[in-house]
Amino acid sequence: MGRHKELTEMQRKFAYELVTNEGRKTKYECAIDAGYAKDRATSTAAELTNPKKHPLVVQYIGQLREEYQKKYDVTYERHISELAKLREESRKKGAWSAAINAEVARGKAAGLYVEQKIIRTGKLEDLSAEELELRMKQIIDEYSPILEGVEVEEIKEKVKELGKEKQIES
Repeated sequence: MGRHKELTEMQRKFAYELVTNEGRKTKYECAIDAGYAKDRATSTAAELTNPKKHPLVVQYIGQLREEYQKKYDVTYERHISELAKLREESRKKGAWSAAINAEVARGKAAGLYVEQKIIRTGKLEDLSAEELELRMKQIIDEYSPILEGVEVEEIKEKVKELGKEKQIES
């Protein structure tokens, strides 16, 4: 049973459905889409994927998977080349944002960008008075454009007052 020299058209269709819809369809759904009867689709799918019952079907499924792996394999060269094509097509269409994003993605893939995240822990209370004052100066310099109507000296005085209150509480 099932030991034929060639695959039937339905067996080929089942294998194709199974490989091309991997993760999106169940074996049962692939069997139905290949033309097998609904009332036997579960058992038929199990039999078709059993190497003891249908070794040629299982072998064909393996071949299809290998072909798909090679076809859609992501290599550095393919990735960079595809991004370059996307960039060029975007440039031709005047889609500058898409072109820039494609070029940045190429640069990241090539290792030209290093993403760096610094996570600091600690509390303001752990800083010395000098360190706190230096940090506040940095914050004031950095955010002064959004501190409309507030004088820098006024902020410094408030910080000093808060620092004195904290020292008294300690």
